[in-house]
Amino acid sequence: MDRRIAIVADRIGWEERRLIDAAPGLGLRIEWVNDESLCLGHPDPEPLKDYDAILVRSRSYTRGGLVATLAEASRIPTLNSAAAIHACENKLSLRALLRATDIPVTDFRLVLSRKDFEKALVELPPPVVLKPVFGGMGKRVTLLRDADTAASVYDYVEDLGHGFEQASLVEPYLSGGSSIRCFVIGRDLVSAAEFSSAGTDWRSNAALGNQHRAVRHDPEVLKIVDSVVDALGEGIYGIDLFKTPDGYVVNEVNHAPAFRAVASATGADIATAVGRYVREVVG
Repeated sequence: MDRRIAIVADRIGWEERRLIDAAPGLGLRIEWVNDESLCLGHPDPEPLKDYDAILVRSRSYTRGGLVATLAEASRIPTLNSAAAIHACENKLSLRALLRATDIPVTDFRLVLSRKDFEKALVELPPPVVLKPVFGGMGKRVTLLRDADTAASVYDYVEDLGHGFEQASLVEPYLSGGSSIRCFVIGRDLVSAAEFSSAGTDWRSNAALGNQHRAVRHDPEVLKIVDSVVDALGEGIYGIDLFKTPDGYVVNEVNHAPAFRAVASATGADIATAVGRYVREVVG
């Protein structure tokens, strides 16, 4: 009998369709469950009770962790774990967790007020990057090349953002315009690709459609990936690294990573690899 797996997400994108298409050949039946219509809280949640496991791929910055927390409380196998998702949804929590276990991360300062922001620019002089603690896909990430521009940009953060949105990180701008996306399944680095900024956009985020190419599995990269998995637990991750003169640093870890660009760059059949891992987890 096929195992029933729910993809919990706000929408079905390219990746989710590939996962659904790959499922029958792996003895799985994967179905989309809209994370906006679950109304969880009952100990035996009706919307999820017939599934053998759930694969959380919510693009919301908060829904994934909340859904995973309640699913786990109802003893439903959940990928990734609620603890891992909560850590990945919060850039500050993630960096604090990784740094506490001696995993190199991008230097940063937490900004909750204009006083914080002004002090951060003294400790980390421009050019710097201002990014929200809660966010992804390169959105609201701003390169501040000088102090005057920085002050003007923060006017918008202060005046237009709610408290949740104002929580930000300031970090050094690591020039070079490229990052390494490591796609991890379980404990294994399945594929790695370098993303480079293209055109006038300085960001190297895959969601922005920038250039990408496959890269070899550097031993230093493998060591960092292994350490990140030790810290978060086995799961499905997109680990983004920057290369600095002192070695690689972790910039972000995505708990519901897109993989279209990585698959295109490397030729890896990531959907099938994810399906095999899900099958292994549910037994």
